[in-house]
Amino acid sequence: MTYAHWMLTADERGNDATRLDERHSDGSAWSEGNRVRALVHGAAYFAELLAGIRAMRAGDLLLFTDWRGDPDERLGGPGTEIGTVLQQAAERGVIVKGLLWRSHLDSLHFSQKANRRLGAEIEEAGGECLLDLRVRPGGSHHQKMVVLRHPGRPELDVAYVGGIDLCHNRNDDAGHRGDRQSLPMASAYGPHPPWHDVQLAVRGPAVGDVEAVFRERWQDPAPLSRSPLTRLRELVHREDTSADALPPQAPDPAPAGTQTVQVLRTYPNRLLYGYPFAPDGERSIARGYIKALRRAQGLVYLEDQYLWSPRVVRHFARALSAHRRLRLIGVIPLVPEQDGPLTLPMNLIGRIAALDALRRAGGDRVAVYGLENPAGTPVYVHAKVCVIDDVWASVGSDNINLRSWTHDSELSCVVLDQSPDPRAPSDPGGLGDGARVFARELRLELMREHLEAADGDGPDGPGGPAQDALCDPVTAFAAFAEAAAALDAWHEEGRRGPRPPGRLRRYVPPELPAVKRVLATPLHHVLVDPDGRPFGLRRRNAF
Repeated sequence: MTYAHWMLTADERGNDATRLDERHSDGSAWSEGNRVRALVHGAAYFAELLAGIRAMRAGDLLLFTDWRGDPDERLGGPGTEIGTVLQQAAERGVIVKGLLWRSHLDSLHFSQKANRRLGAEIEEAGGECLLDLRVRPGGSHHQKMVVLRHPGRPELDVAYVGGIDLCHNRNDDAGHRGDRQSLPMASAYGPHPPWHDVQLAVRGPAVGDVEAVFRERWQDPAPLSRSPLTRLRELVHREDTSADALPPQAPDPAPAGTQTVQVLRTYPNRLLYGYPFAPDGERSIARGYIKALRRAQGLVYLEDQYLWSPRVVRHFARALSAHRRLRLIGVIPLVPEQDGPLTLPMNLIGRIAALDALRRAGGDRVAVYGLENPAGTPVYVHAKVCVIDDVWASVGSDNINLRSWTHDSELSCVVLDQSPDPRAPSDPGGLGDGARVFARELRLELMREHLEAADGDGPDGPGGPAQDALCDPVTAFAAFAEAAAALDAWHEEGRRGPRPPGRLRRYVPPELPAVKRVLATPLHHVLVDPDGRPFGLRRRNAF
């Protein structure tokens, strides 16, 4: 496999100010020889993270960035609150450094107070956690990473990258009964919203790449905020506003597996105090998607919180138009996160417009679903996963929307496996790539969960003739359609008889008069922007 067929080269990243690629001695824009595991659901991630932090010793290094952090969120049982666990690590002599988005006001349902509390707890124990508002107006720091480094024990080094924040609602598992520590959401989700999410555990040389992303942000000399009110608040609360020096970065861990990892990012082009590591921003996440989509031949499998924005979705539509055998499966929330009189119509307008564009391009080769748990409660899909042709897999903090591709800071990892899948590898376009183990196993793990199929089962059930049938894109596409149709019919018939297997429901947006009126307006995509109107891009760094 030629990695440059699927991954961005250093030039294609479009950011010659970063040291992310130049740190590789061969000049490549990726790191080979990694072992990557997908941790599906917050419970799996939190359990592993808890064990990893508790095993850290004095002199070890713990780095993290997050959109929201709730200090009382438990990683396990009582006594495992994230604030307590990080405090204890700092008290043991672990070097703890964190960057949390300073955020908007909590009255807007964001995270300012929670992030300040977590930062204060870490600082009291001797760690350092900065509240970072170095974003464009209306933007956020959305990256979600944790890096654990162990001088003298590099075999323990690991980086976690994905969509899972260290906060309430996230600690759910495959049963989807929800996190007992919950934040309010739309009423359809109930008091403990079921939550579906994915985080990667990366071991090997790419740990150094993720650490380099943290270091670039940490060493940014710009003030944490340009707001006079915020800076006054920093003085009143005696907040830490300057980053202490980090210890020198250790050599990258030794090769540990067969996966090649490329770290991709979004940074906005800030008007003042531009990022020294991305003075004109970075759009490598968008560019990575666009490059991979040009090679898509058989199946694009998406799990995404949003799936909207015409400027983003058009690249998926172009792939569907260019390749008549290409299919797209999307798994998204059945119900928007909030059901307010303003946010609900805006969310629906953005999503309906995006799905219409996809269906115009792909017709019945496009299928979009939501999830429900065994009790019939919708599952909030927060995952940010894309698998293309069982070759290219991306997991990160970025959603399929314009904010994630242009305006907020985002972080994702693209994984290409050197190992071909031995089970009748698919090569739908005759490109000589064929299915790869990591990408295929990630897709199959997610699809089996949603179908309630055991490992190795096909759509015909355990032990049937369809062993590994889900490897085939056409069969997988049909299996989702059949499972959703059966569950939809069971609901329509009053839930009589045994519940059909599977968690899938066909996505049908609720009909609201206000939404219909706006969609009937020719310029509805200008009048209503669910992304919050990101600023225009400078031409040379647009995607």
